[in-house]
Amino acid sequence: MAVQRGVAFQEKVRRQLSGHNGKPVLKPNKALALRDAVANRKLKKGEATCVTQMSVLMACWKQNNFVDNLCSNEINTFYICVAKAQAAMKNKSEQRNIQSGPLPPKQATGLLKRYPNLCSEI
Repeated sequence: MAVQRGVAFQEKVRRQLSGHNGKPVLKPNKALALRDAVANRKLKKGEATCVTQMSVLMACWKQNNFVDNLCSNEINTFYICVAKAQAAMKNKSEQRNIQSGPLPPKQATGLLKRYPNLCSEI
């Protein structure tokens, strides 16, 4: 019984794709050709870093009436955390350039504009 349903489904799909009088039923609403640009979508941002160090620093400033000299230890820990986060982001971006995978939209658009789609036949 299940085999008959599968065969019937395949026949239905075959009929819809073949169309009536040789015309396809499924018509594209745009030309089936690649464009020379990619949608410019923003990449997802990562997590916020050094939030705890920043909150400790701001609490220290509030307790000491925003005097930097009294909160020098918290300022140093915050700057160290920021430097580590920036180094990690730089390392991650270098690894992304080395590894294969999806290109960023700006880079893909640049490549498509350098090698445009041929619109006419030779």
